[in-house]
Order: sequence, then C-alpha cells, then structure tokens
Amino acid sequence: MAQTSQALWAQSVQQFQEALAHNWAKSLQSLQAKDLSDLTANSSDLKAAPVQFNQDKIQVLQQQYLQDAASLWAASLSGTAQPKDKRFASQAWSDNPLAAFSASAYLLNARTLMGLADAVEADAKARARIRFAVEQWLAASAPSNFLAFNADAQQKAIETKGQSIAKGVQNMLHDMQQGHVSMTDESLFEVGKNVATTEGAVVFENELFQLIEYKPLTARVYEKPFLLVPPCINKFYILDLQPENSLIRYAVAQGHRTFVVSWRNPDASLAKKTWDNYVEDAAIKAITVTQEITGAKTINALGFCVGGTILGTALAVLAASGEKPVASATFLTALLDFTDTGILDVFIDEAFVKYREQEMGQGGLLKGQELASTFSFLRPNDLVWNYVVGNYLKGETPPPFDLLYWNSDSTNLPGPFYAWYLRNTYLENKLCQPGKATVCGQKIDFRKLKLPVYIYGSREDHIVPIGGAYASTQHLAGQKRFVMGASGHIAGVINPPAAKKRSHWVREDGKFPATQADWQAGATEQAGSWWTDWASWLQSHAGKQIAAPKTYGKGKHKAIEPAPGRYVKAKA
Repeated sequence: MAQTSQALWAQSVQQFQEALAHNWAKSLQSLQAKDLSDLTANSSDLKAAPVQFNQDKIQVLQQQYLQDAASLWAASLSGTAQPKDKRFASQAWSDNPLAAFSASAYLLNARTLMGLADAVEADAKARARIRFAVEQWLAASAPSNFLAFNADAQQKAIETKGQSIAKGVQNMLHDMQQGHVSMTDESLFEVGKNVATTEGAVVFENELFQLIEYKPLTARVYEKPFLLVPPCINKFYILDLQPENSLIRYAVAQGHRTFVVSWRNPDASLAKKTWDNYVEDAAIKAITVTQEITGAKTINALGFCVGGTILGTALAVLAASGEKPVASATFLTALLDFTDTGILDVFIDEAFVKYREQEMGQGGLLKGQELASTFSFLRPNDLVWNYVVGNYLKGETPPPFDLLYWNSDSTNLPGPFYAWYLRNTYLENKLCQPGKATVCGQKIDFRKLKLPVYIYGSREDHIVPIGGAYASTQHLAGQKRFVMGASGHIAGVINPPAAKKRSHWVREDGKFPATQADWQAGATEQAGSWWTDWASWLQSHAGKQIAAPKTYGKGKHKAIEPAPGRYVKAKA
C-alpha cells in the first residue's frame, strides 16, 4: 500500500508540474465564460520556466497525502468511507461503496492539488491564478457532475423509471435555448408584477437611465430627498425584490422621499458611451433632477457596488468645480480604492486590459451573459455545477428564488465604459490617487469630499472584499461611519431587520486605523441587520419633516409611466 501511494504521489507531482508549466491555461478554456478564456489567453507568466515548489510544503503535503490515502483505503475495505462534502451528502453516496470511495478519493486528490498550487514558488498574483485555475478544473471534474458516477442521480433515475433523465434533457435543451443555466424557475417571476413592485413613477428619462420617484408611505417626509444609484452591471431591483426584503420600500417607509436610477440595458445605440457619460449624464443628472423636482438645496445619496464607484466619482467631479449638492453619501459594498479586489484580480493584467481596449475601447458592447458567467464561475460549485447536476442529471426544476431570478437578468455594458473602468480602477487604481484620474474634465481628488459618509462592507464578500470596502475610509475626509455585515456581496446587503438574521459590527470610538483588521479589533458585534443602524444615521442627515407630496414630479418633470418603467424590463 505504501509503495502504491508513493508511486501515485510521485506521478501526481510530476503531472502537476508539467500541467502548470505548459498547459495550465487549457483547464479554463473549456469554460463558456469568455472573460475566463481571455484571462488564460492573455497571460504568459507561467509559461516561461519550469514550476518550482517550496520543498518544506511539499514534504508536509506528501506525508499528509500518504496518511490520508492509507486511511481512505482502510475505510473503503471496511465499507465506512464517508465523503464529507455537500455534493456527496445524500444517502445514495454513502450506501454505494464504490461511489463513496470515488467521491472520497476525489476529495483527497482535490485537497492535494490545492496544496500543490499553494506550494508553488511564485509571486502572489501568479499563485492566485494557479489556484483559481486548479479550482475551476477540480470543480468541473467532480464525480457528482457525471451521470456515470453520480449515485444520487442514478438512484433517482431508477426510482422515476427514467423520467428524471428525460426531464433533464428537456431542461438542458431549454437552457441552451435561453443561453444560460437556470438557477430558478424564471417563468414564475415578472418585473413589475412580483418583483420591483414598490409603487412609484418614472419622472425623467434620457438615453442612459430612467429616474423613478416612489410614492410616500408616510404623511410627512424628510426635507432632503434620498437618491439611490445602483450598479449598472445589474438591474436596480436587487434593491426592490419583494416588499419584505426591499431596501427601497424600507427607505420610503422610514419617511424618505426616495428616487432611484434605473439604468438602461445598453444596445448598439449606446456602444460608444464612456465612463464620463455615466458620471455626467446619469449620476450628476439624476442628482440635478432630484433637486429640481423636490426643490431641495441638497440631497442624500446612496451608491451600491459599481454604483458607489460612479457616485463617488460624480461627487469628486462636482467638488472639483465647487459644487456640493449632496449632504451625505452611503457606499454599500463599493470600491473607491482598488488595491484589494479579491479574486477578480486574477483576470487583470496589462495584456488583458489592452486586449479589451483593442476589442471594444472605441465602441462595442460587453454582453451581459459574458459578465454573468464570469461572476458565476467565481463560485463554480454553488453557481454553476450545482445547477448542472440538479437540472440535467436529476431532472429537477430549481425552486423559485427572487434573488437568483435577478442574478440571471443580465445587462450589457458599453465597451468604452468597460475598457476605461478596467484600466483606471482595477489595473492602475487611479481614482484614489489625487489628481491621477480625469473625469468630465476634472481631476479626481476624494480628499475634497468633506460630506458625512456611511460605508458598509460584507465580511464574506468575494466581489468587493471587506478590506476593499473599508479602504474608502482612508480617502474620504468627512465624518465617517463604517459598518461590517455578515455574509456576502448580496445576502449581506439585502438583510431586512424583520428577518432577524446575521450580525453586524460597529465601532463607536470614531477611529479608522489603516487596515480593516485593526478596525475590527476595536469593533463590537451587534445581532441582526445593519439596516436599523443605517436608518438612524440617515435620519440624522435628512433634515426636518415636511408634508409628503401628493403627486409625482414637478414642473417639466412629469410622470412618464408607472414604476418600474420600461428600461428595467429590457433583456440583454
């Protein structure tokens, strides 16, 4: 047994070295997400020389492999192999000794290969890319993904007399026709019918966005209106899914006269739009129109994800010209400093950005499905293979879930906007460097933003890492409040108080040390949603209460159509 394991170990290490040195990119090229194949096609830093390993790590890994392989063999002979992974959690895997062994062997090999990836002697970015490539390959090669090895799917096929397989084929053909893997039963949702249902009206529109004003739910409202700028890479109704989990409805119920930017889903007519257009003709325009409708000298604003980056840039442009129309700003899981971008950093280098600039920097569209696929493959087991197994191997219809319906409702991006964003934020991180970036003819300097800000980050966020969200505190000069919530990029944000879920962390001494870890060392955990903390903060900056308006819009800005409007219903 020991000799066999030693031979397997030596063979695994040799094959792994060869794969990394010569063929590592091929492990991703089979994926449908174009950005993933772009990453591998434009990266050459792992092809030049043989891969070297940290020998101390290799020795520890080898000893652990031999020990675990011997334990697995003994457990398999006694019929007690129990693969500990949710992909193999059903009783069918445990009841089938061969399936249990194959799953356990896969998990052992997966742990070992990830250990080998971590043992590669290279710079941090190269190691991250190796790890990402190996993770994708391992996720795709799991025995649960294949009917011939999936004991659970086989058992279901027997119990249904083959009906599950027939339904799986139907599901696969349906998904091929719609162009993406179904994460939920999309036929059960309709924008404006059972998602995005908060009552309101479109009161302004141009070629980039519609501005929605919502009907007050209180007899009196705060004098300073509230404008939300959602991410343009998704539909705005992530903030208005159902009445019970709608941040928009929550704000309205708190007495804020609420407006929301609903981005247009770009088509060929917007293929030349730039970052400047989105800042000047959308974010700044939305601020101006909100002021014109309400008559308020200043407003409160919120930016979510990329919407926060756009809002922050717009405020810096306004500040550079001496304008301060926003009294306070909230940044939800948003990046102003792109030093820490997490897993997305594996895609970004000069070659990749230059390729995108050549492809669409002067015009064109980044298709929404490309972007959606890329984000899904950041969590391949949860957001890709889980549905491949359920939909196709087991013939299941995924349950209705409003958040996953929204996640599948993708949006395009104008090529010039996307190319500028890649270079000036993710690659060169210019926005947070005073005077380095020029937007709308103005030098960007976040130090000029002296307004109060509320900054929220999610602890397990893989899109905007908690350190990246916290970094904004180091660049904004006004009064600041930073709050960390539990969970990820979406679930951490969409966490209504009534659900009584999760926790959030606050720090009351007003100190913002250089790192998020140092901030957290002085923070205290609070049970439940961060929404109530934010509501109290926003109320303190909202001014006095006045009579709620009886109609939508004002003057030239009249109601155009009921919320949620036409733009959000356009498909990519």
